[in-house]
Amino acid sequence: MSELDFTKPEKPAKPPVEAPAKPSIYDPAMAMEFFGSAGKPETIAQGTTIFTENEKGNRLLLQRDRMYLLLDGEVSLIAKNKAIGRIGKGEIFGEMASISEMPRSATAVAKIPCRVIGLDDSQFQSALRKRPEFALMLMSVMIRRMRDAISRQNPGGPASAGKMKESAVFDKSALAILSRALSQTTVRYERNKVIVKEGQAGLMMYVVLEGRLAVSIQDKIVEKIGPGGVFGEMALVERTPRLATVTSETDCGLLAFGRNTLLDLIKASPDFAVSLLGAVGDRARFIASR
Repeated sequence: MSELDFTKPEKPAKPPVEAPAKPSIYDPAMAMEFFGSAGKPETIAQGTTIFTENEKGNRLLLQRDRMYLLLDGEVSLIAKNKAIGRIGKGEIFGEMASISEMPRSATAVAKIPCRVIGLDDSQFQSALRKRPEFALMLMSVMIRRMRDAISRQNPGGPASAGKMKESAVFDKSALAILSRALSQTTVRYERNKVIVKEGQAGLMMYVVLEGRLAVSIQDKIVEKIGPGGVFGEMALVERTPRLATVTSETDCGLLAFGRNTLLDLIKASPDFAVSLLGAVGDRARFIASR
């Protein structure tokens, strides 16, 4: 991620405090424009398996996972031999594996004859350079699916205390570039301070420059975040209450910025957008595996 380039947006004079806006809305027209800019429609016969659970692309063999926009028809999603959902006209599917480069979490089958546009990672990045703001909408789709997964696994009960995830999004080089671009948004916290609290409104997201933090859901620690990690992006993108509490385990230095700055960064650097999408995808896959 050393290719990050933030020369376009101006440096903010101070960490912005931005008022909450109206909830984000999925826009099928924007999705159609995005997918159509880099891919072509194709027809899929009824009963065809579009991709298979646990399937993984292989770039060395030029086998790349694709994400899809369903133009017409209906697609069934099946995991562990059980139907877990359906995709309708105008919806996106298959994005998790494409972005996170992890195996498919479900099998997708055309329930009726379908038309789709599929994009591999190269086509996706090409389209993203033309419409970088699409990244926010796609993040919103992924976050909502993650929230649905949490609801299915844990309806009203305490979070599982099983596996724990270590999180980092930006390498040292990319982190240094990001730090220079947002140098005046740096905030510091002492150890054992609550940075964001589950259920509260989310007006800011954070990138960790130094220190270590713990992420907890319903008082159960599920993730640790160190330098290069991000948090708070889900509530910021979705304009919904915080999904988790984040507490500093050590003294910490963070970059803190709001939605407008996030959009500026995405427009200036599609690589930044891809990193954030990857982080959201990894979190979603982790939550689904718990």
